[in-house]
Amino acid sequence: MSGRQAGAAGPAPGERGPRATGQGADGPEQGPLARWHRQVGPADLKAVREIRQDLRELLRHWGGPGSADVAELLTSELVTNALIHTERGAVVTATLGPAGLRVEVRDFLAAPPTPHRPSVDDGTHGRGLVLVDGLADAWGVRGHGVGKVVWFELSPGGDGGPAGSNGSAAGRTGTSDAGDTCS
Repeated sequence: MSGRQAGAAGPAPGERGPRATGQGADGPEQGPLARWHRQVGPADLKAVREIRQDLRELLRHWGGPGSADVAELLTSELVTNALIHTERGAVVTATLGPAGLRVEVRDFLAAPPTPHRPSVDDGTHGRGLVLVDGLADAWGVRGHGVGKVVWFELSPGGDGGPAGSNGSAAGRTGTSDAGDTCS
């Protein structure tokens, strides 16, 4: 995505806050219920807190207990990764639709993320994609022009984890170097 998506309602680049998109011609079942978009400058780690606050506002009446907390955690992990591992900032888009939430974080480095299981000696580093893999209903990576988009989806389930699951990873999708998703 270069700049804002055509026809996307929401704040202009650099603006804060979610904005409802309305029903539009497609009606509520076809289009997003709300979309939020934000550009983040290079190494602007203080923006991660602001993004969490904005996402919390967007998700104020969405999902069951813990769902918004999981969305905030996963979003902050992806944004932090983009800012730490690249030098050109990121673009964050959250889309809330009838099927759930999709968050995309675009950075400007084409290299795919490399998930790894952190060792005890890693301190607090290396756990972001492990959390995304464990908590998101689906997630993936796709190339996008001069960079990539790392995304995740959450259903409005009540337990803060994959909708309808008991915490197991069965039925979820994950990332692939070759494409958007893999099973």
